[in-house]
Amino acid sequence: MLLRAILNTAVKEDELIRQNPCRIPGYDRYHTPERPVATVAQVLALAKRMPPRFSALVIVAAFSGLRWGELAALRRSDVDLTAGTVRVPRKLAALRSRMEFGPPKSVASNRTVTLPSAARTALAEHLAEYVGEEPEALVFTGDKGAVLRSGNFRRAVGWAAALRAAGMPEGFHFHDLRHTGNNLAAATGASTRDLMHRMGHASMRAALIYQHANSERDREIADAMDRRIVKQAKRAAAPAKASKTKGKATKEQPAARKATNGTKPKRPAREPASDGTGGATGTPMARKIKKG
Repeated sequence: MLLRAILNTAVKEDELIRQNPCRIPGYDRYHTPERPVATVAQVLALAKRMPPRFSALVIVAAFSGLRWGELAALRRSDVDLTAGTVRVPRKLAALRSRMEFGPPKSVASNRTVTLPSAARTALAEHLAEYVGEEPEALVFTGDKGAVLRSGNFRRAVGWAAALRAAGMPEGFHFHDLRHTGNNLAAATGASTRDLMHRMGHASMRAALIYQHANSERDREIADAMDRRIVKQAKRAAAPAKASKTKGKATKEQPAARKATNGTKPKRPAREPASDGTGGATGTPMARKIKKG
């Protein structure tokens, strides 16, 4: 690998040779298995099955696209509820013997992300209920205020059971909430550069063409995501509402039958019999009366 990198420099940077002789077919190509994606209804169902202090964590993870370490490192001062944004200036990493705060994964990961209103509302309620007033207070913590650890989190919330109860896809991991948010953002028609900014993506190829997305475009992405979230949430709630309406109508039918029981329907009143004078003058009775 080192030799190949040196020779690549000789080709591209120094132009000492025309072609890299150290080439391995298929070396730079690899297959990444497709990760499962949840629906909006599944994300909301999973959030409801979390202990209350972790509900917002699931919603913000899915609709912001932040990584686990970025969420665990968020502080109150990083959240701007008025603008509906969160800054990502650091991450929390689990080292062998300790937890350590440090810079984000890459330069592209140091970003500001606009939240759809569903995530903004959940985060506002969470801040009011579970987060201290000091600017440096961590937004998401364990039950006793300690920093979040992925292993402890899964045990505390009963992750596997919650996934089954919410009907999540097979093999779903917490990181797949980020993948779900990425797909939601992509479905709005956001450009590749916009998505790279929102998700904090960085690679050797992307670094050459990377341009920081402006805040107005990021707001448009968040608003479009919000419309899709609301639409799918309403669609998911419709069957339950229809079921309740049907049950109410079924209860009202016996009462209606009871109210009419024993009462015979009234027959329409008969028209008074004609005396013969109200008919046409051409009838036999009319001619007889005329002669008399």
